[in-house]
Amino acid sequence: MVLKPIPKAEELAWKPIMLERYARLTDVDEFKRYSLSFLRKSVRVNTLKTTVAKAKASLSKDWDLTPIPWCKEGFWLEHHQGRLDVGNTIEHALGYIYVQEAASMIPPVVLDPQPGEVVLDLCAAPGSKTTQIAQYMENAGVLVANDITHDRLASLGINLQRCGVSNVVVTQMNGMKNQEFDRILLDAPCSGTGTIRKSLRTLMTWSLSATKMVCSSQRQLLELAWPMLKKGGTLVYSTCSLEPEEDEGMVSHFLSRHPDADINDIELDIKRKPGITSWEGTEYDPRVAKTLRIWPQDNDTEGFFVAKIVKL
Repeated sequence: MVLKPIPKAEELAWKPIMLERYARLTDVDEFKRYSLSFLRKSVRVNTLKTTVAKAKASLSKDWDLTPIPWCKEGFWLEHHQGRLDVGNTIEHALGYIYVQEAASMIPPVVLDPQPGEVVLDLCAAPGSKTTQIAQYMENAGVLVANDITHDRLASLGINLQRCGVSNVVVTQMNGMKNQEFDRILLDAPCSGTGTIRKSLRTLMTWSLSATKMVCSSQRQLLELAWPMLKKGGTLVYSTCSLEPEEDEGMVSHFLSRHPDADINDIELDIKRKPGITSWEGTEYDPRVAKTLRIWPQDNDTEGFFVAKIVKL
């Protein structure tokens, strides 16, 4: 698929320090080219309400569908007449599909929740990954969807209802005492540098000081989640940031504090880069090489980071 540049993107100003940092991590010209191009539309079929085959048959009347290799329910789509508003389709209104960026589908796939388990989505709103977890659980077991931001809980509730999720408990808490989970997803608040092509404002708001502030929140969330995970359980930590401090550096710091934590390999059909094991003079735990780092140019998606952490 040919990249479609965002109009007047060449007029946008990149902060030199940001480009200097990324030039040490990737092909910065390719990163800029993809970051300033339109993001492909993608959806996930909600198997709580329909089957992949039925949804494909319905959508194919008006859309060309391309399977997303790492998520068997996911598809990129392009309308026969150029429409972009897949969110206005009857399939979306009925909850048969969920409009979701392709890289965003990765964390629930890596989490691999099973029917009957007790699962926590710690930062759940607006619910894209929560509804994906629920469909993998087949509405069996207990799914706790938590978010501390009151305004975001409204969109979470709407999406859960539209998708027919019935095994969910929605909470607004900073922690849950005396509760253990088989699996926890921590899709952490981040600087969002992997989402520039969806939010050009990130180019203006990015700064090293802002990155340091969000790192503090991420560390707190990891420390909050870990005591709630059962022994033998899985915690998936993910961000849509490309900053090593928020990604491999965060995981390395966590491993240094928790000898009962280890990193598992992530095996997906996806173009990827190994996790960064050193950055700006700091050597990270070598196990972070097993984490998943993808740049926008790797798969024509958003940039994303995922770590699969297990409690020994």
